[in-house]
Amino acid sequence: MPGIRKYRRDTTEVSCCLKYVIFGVNILFWFLGLIILAVGVWAWTEKDTFNNLSRLTNIALDPAFILICVGTITFIIGFTGCVGALRENTCLLACYAVFLALLLLAEMTAGILFFVFKDWIKQQATSGFQTFITHYREDPDQQNLIDWIQEDWLQCCGVEGPKDWDRNAYFNCSSGAVGSREACGVPFSCCRTKPSDIIRNKQCGYDVRKPTYQPSDRVIHERGCLVAAEDWTDKHFPLYALIVLGPMVFKSLDIAKIIHDKGCLEAAEEWFDHNLLIVATSAVCAAFAHILGICFAQNLRADIFAQKAKWH
Repeated sequence: MPGIRKYRRDTTEVSCCLKYVIFGVNILFWFLGLIILAVGVWAWTEKDTFNNLSRLTNIALDPAFILICVGTITFIIGFTGCVGALRENTCLLACYAVFLALLLLAEMTAGILFFVFKDWIKQQATSGFQTFITHYREDPDQQNLIDWIQEDWLQCCGVEGPKDWDRNAYFNCSSGAVGSREACGVPFSCCRTKPSDIIRNKQCGYDVRKPTYQPSDRVIHERGCLVAAEDWTDKHFPLYALIVLGPMVFKSLDIAKIIHDKGCLEAAEEWFDHNLLIVATSAVCAAFAHILGICFAQNLRADIFAQKAKWH
């Protein structure tokens, strides 16, 4: 009886576990980037920006533009990783690895430049916040961002204090001559909230900066956002380490004072100084995740090349 040669069926060289790990992670980033991009485009559509691009006086400070940029980058990276892994496309996987490497390099460069040009960055942040104050009533996105920073996150008012709102045409004390009811006042987000308040008083900041206003009646934050951000970092760093996203402001109130003393930008700087260890640890973890993604992509590419070489 002639011998029968048996051939062992070769299994694929591509690791299914590695393939679907890359696919599963990146499909989440793909949809996340799409959602962020859609929100940014929707915000621009609501403001009719596409039909009037001249309104973009400072596009780098436009929250909708930032969302569009972040969403686009996340969408592209997620797409290349997801489709490249699913279709075993070495070209897309190579692009995915390059994108992760560039992103890691950009993050490392930004971290180094932050320490080297710390004072310059502080000046730019101050200038940017002052620009937000100037255009507070002109851009709803910037208005909502300022209200969130002052009311929910840092509980502050202005850059260095309520006097910074004199930069806005509506809150400037001289605007009372032209009939502005908000003259010598501040936005409602500068006001302290009371547990007994059922409905938010949108007029609580009227006339609070007038010399005739009684100090005993003041219910606003007088601390600037610069200092408030630094204090927030000092007091809430453990919560920040556990929950990266979301405001974590639980400030201790001074009974002897009715208003805060510091600005938000200065507070942010103090927060960063006192929580440098957590920030550095987060940066190392992010770098490790990027490197791990690059290694996964390169290993999957190597498996695909080995499989194709065996077929030929």
